[in-house]
Amino acid sequence: MGRIAGRFARVEPRRRVRQLVLGLLSDLPRKNCWTIAEWAREATPDGMQHLLGRAKWDADQVRDDVRDYAVEHLHDDQAVLVVDETGDVKKGTGTVGVQRQYTGTAGRIENAQVAVYLVYAGGRGHAAVDRELYVPRSWTSDPDRCRAAGLGEETSFATKPELAARMVARFLDAGHRAAWVAGDEVYGGNPKLRSALEERGTGYVLAVACSHEVTTGAGKFRADALAKKVPRRAWQKLSAGSGAKGHRFYDWAVIDLADPAPGSRQLLIRRNRTTGELAYYRCYSPTLVPLAELVRVAGSRWRVEEFFQSGKGLAGLDEHQVRRYASWSRWVTLAMLAHAFLAVVRADEHARHPASDALVPLSCNEIQRLFIALVVRPLDAGHRLGWSDWRRRHQARSQTSHYRRQTAQA
Repeated sequence: MGRIAGRFARVEPRRRVRQLVLGLLSDLPRKNCWTIAEWAREATPDGMQHLLGRAKWDADQVRDDVRDYAVEHLHDDQAVLVVDETGDVKKGTGTVGVQRQYTGTAGRIENAQVAVYLVYAGGRGHAAVDRELYVPRSWTSDPDRCRAAGLGEETSFATKPELAARMVARFLDAGHRAAWVAGDEVYGGNPKLRSALEERGTGYVLAVACSHEVTTGAGKFRADALAKKVPRRAWQKLSAGSGAKGHRFYDWAVIDLADPAPGSRQLLIRRNRTTGELAYYRCYSPTLVPLAELVRVAGSRWRVEEFFQSGKGLAGLDEHQVRRYASWSRWVTLAMLAHAFLAVVRADEHARHPASDALVPLSCNEIQRLFIALVVRPLDAGHRLGWSDWRRRHQARSQTSHYRRQTAQA
């Protein structure tokens, strides 16, 4: 909290943001301005809502602090930047960026808000270092709607790969270094993103569809057509990294691609050893690297999924109940900070106390439980009764206002 304290001109928001981050790290079953304010022993949620909506502080500056904090403590010369999007299912049409769209969270088309995240993944651990809200065309084509949600006049439509390129550029322009970028088919199939990474000399291993066309010395082929031409001796059994049940072994093959530009370009093919299912990746590196290195980068993509799971489960990343852009960016940035804290403590603990047969290393979940046991204090009965009274009064006002609107409409 000392690292970001300078972003707040007044002492009140400095104290309150600390309580909000502690609330995000608490074991509350639901985390929003109401529950965190009650947990922090505040009389009403007004202060927390003011911090997110109207207080004067720049969430992008705090985001930069989170990025610097994560890279400083999780630094790895062979780190991978992983890009991916996640959706939060919403009701209504007033929440910024919401529309009916596919989200992997639900596994189908839902009324949802989607954001793209950039995760720094190294040998010591991983944490999110940037975020961008995906604003659909249905919003950018309606300036009044954007203005009502707090989006700037200059807001224009940007695809998810464009948002990813913007975040990677911001990371590199800040003076940080990452050897690789990884992502799924949404990003691998975008030639502009691949070109932007190549211009910066940043390697990538990006998934592509089976129908993706590549050019070899023998001509242009679909990825799945090339896979059929791979001889049996070309496949190698390699681990994509450790999972919950041990190493994740697959069969891998690589095919060189033809391109006059400098650098090494390949099509990487992964085959499931049980089902035979194939996956394809476009790869680039400034210099030729061994197959095992490409496999390591491809296997790093799961880190972003782990961040979504722990960020939402431990730090309330998806539990914001806000409508405007400023409030959304502030909430998710502070949730990223809360998760980064857990990731850094985990990395330091693993360095101090390596794993042994008698004791598994501390996980982020266990660190959170220990942190709660040391920090969280029980609330007194008077405070709980005061909040019960406040909630009932607020609900009565809301009910009266709702009935008045219904009467006026009738």
